[in-house]
Amino acid sequence: MKDWLSVQDYLYDVRDVGDWEGEEELVADRINAIYHAVWPTIPDDASVALIDRLMRDIWDQLRGSEVMIEADEDELVDWALAHSRQFIEQQGAPSDDEDDEDADDDAEDDIDEEEY
Repeated sequence: MKDWLSVQDYLYDVRDVGDWEGEEELVADRINAIYHAVWPTIPDDASVALIDRLMRDIWDQLRGSEVMIEADEDELVDWALAHSRQFIEQQGAPSDDEDDEDADDDAEDDIDEEEY
């Protein structure tokens, strides 16, 4: 599903980042650098919805925070890479409960079919 998207779909322009008291270009450059660093680490089979949530979550974690201006870009990228790995691990795979429910549904379907 990742091949349906491009990192370009998520990049910010100076006008998109909001008011950063004259630092809008720096903030746009940094979020774009973060997205470019994270993009290759996203699994190719990741769903569009997961990728959208991840990219939005990265921005939600950083927007409005002075860390975007004060931190070194490498530190921001390192944080984003670690955050992305954790986010994908937590939200990317179905939980065991969902797998069990699917198995239960399949078993019920088999029973229903046998009755008829």
